[in-house]
Amino acid sequence: MTRPPRSVLRTPPAFPESALPAFVQKLDRPEALVKAQALAFLMFEKRDLRATQTFLTDFGMHCVSRTGSRLLMRGAGPQPCLMLATPGQRSRYVGAAFSVRSEADLDYLEANANARRLQADEIPGGGAGVELTDPAGNLLWLVTGQQPVDPLPLRDPLHSLTNDPGQLRRVNATVRPPLEPAAVVKLGHVVLQTVDFPGMARWYMRHLGLIPTDVQYLEDGSPNLCFFRLDLGSTPADHHAFVLAGGIEEKYEHSAYEVLDLDALGQGNNVLRANGHRHMWGIGRHVLGSQLFDYWFDPDGMEFEHYADGDVFTADRETHYVPLEMSGIWAWGDDVPAGMGVKRNLATVFRVARLLRAGRLSAARLKLLGRVMTQARPWL
Repeated sequence: MTRPPRSVLRTPPAFPESALPAFVQKLDRPEALVKAQALAFLMFEKRDLRATQTFLTDFGMHCVSRTGSRLLMRGAGPQPCLMLATPGQRSRYVGAAFSVRSEADLDYLEANANARRLQADEIPGGGAGVELTDPAGNLLWLVTGQQPVDPLPLRDPLHSLTNDPGQLRRVNATVRPPLEPAAVVKLGHVVLQTVDFPGMARWYMRHLGLIPTDVQYLEDGSPNLCFFRLDLGSTPADHHAFVLAGGIEEKYEHSAYEVLDLDALGQGNNVLRANGHRHMWGIGRHVLGSQLFDYWFDPDGMEFEHYADGDVFTADRETHYVPLEMSGIWAWGDDVPAGMGVKRNLATVFRVARLLRAGRLSAARLKLLGRVMTQARPWL
């Protein structure tokens, strides 16, 4: 007697925008004020700058400077800073900085978006910039003219030495990756949750010129999560530099940092574990974006991701739409940790009640969000 399978493996379908099912709503793009060129750095308030530096060093970054009022961390690339941290009563995400082409973009934002001019000494690496505040209160800096730094030495990626069936690239040689932190090459993306997905998505598309790469929709066809890439024209851009997810609060979800390859992920994982840091999820491979991933908690419980081998697209690649379900998050690896979902506690109950009373969340939408969180792979 054959035992029936306990579950069904499936990959959610992906529909190009030109061939959407009738019930799926398009995520319309507003006219852009400027087109961001890169995700430059992130800003945080942290309770303990020393502990933050220790974690980020083990994570593969390098300290540029640390004073009582500011910590600057860089990667191995030419960017002068990937993280700017200042002391705070509680640890929190403050905002993101994106680079733009020229000061003409900054002038335009001052004139048309009520942006505030930044002082040169506020910006790591100097240059010029402006500050905006998104609808949730997060800062958005647009900067230009930062002084690049000399890249740090990196080993060669090892994937070119892979032996495949019928194709031998490595003969009379071995693979011995060094046991060292996974060298962070660049800041890849930041992920935010918001109660007002449509409004927040419009705001970021307008102020950064973002292109929706993959839009995920709820059972009623309404968009609720989007992976946005930068509009770099014919130059390939990462599948996503900014991700927005609809939910029941305004919060930072995680940020992600590119490393060389799978071996860097694995050896970096060993180093972080050996130094007592708390693992969250991985190693695995995502579906949307295709990255190999490994997630970690910093000392304050904030999420940081290592990734490698992600998709890239030019601006003419059509937006695709995918049902929002847990099985679409990852292709292989351990099950999604419970911490990535909504916490089932009194604080969540009170938060939802406040949103319902204020009319910011409907009971129907709450039910749709709840259905997304069903376990995708119960055998894990």
